[in-house]
Amino acid sequence: MNYLESIRQWQALPPERKLQLRWEAIPLDVAQSMAFEREPVSVETIRGILAQIEPPAMLKRLLASSATAS
Repeated sequence: MNYLESIRQWQALPPERKLQLRWEAIPLDVAQSMAFEREPVSVETIRGILAQIEPPAMLKRLLASSATAS
């Protein structure tokens, strides 16, 4: 898959899925950024902090609907 196909796939995703993917990427993004600044923090620590933060309303609805579908 080349970068154009990746872009098209991303654009085809519904907004809720894009938000979910962005939300799930936060811990790794922050860990990489902190490591770059020579202040490493484990991804698990950041996930724990993120778990304490209330997700955006649209994401909460998505998570709730997927939980009831299971």
